[in-house]
Amino acid sequence: MSEDLSIRVRSELYKKKMKHAELAKVLGISGPYLSDILNGKRTGPKAQEHIKHIKKILGI
Repeated sequence: MSEDLSIRVRSELYKKKMKHAELAKVLGISGPYLSDILNGKRTGPKAQEHIKHIKKILGI
């Protein structure tokens, strides 16, 4: 799942001409933490909450 999510997020960021760092800033988290979430290294309840926000922001 994390690979699929990562690919979809990158695709949507490209479409919206938005940078990874900009998404992290909107979420209020660091870039490396966002990267860990997207790569499946963070899977706890807080990470799942961030994933919901990412999907809402990007419309996926």
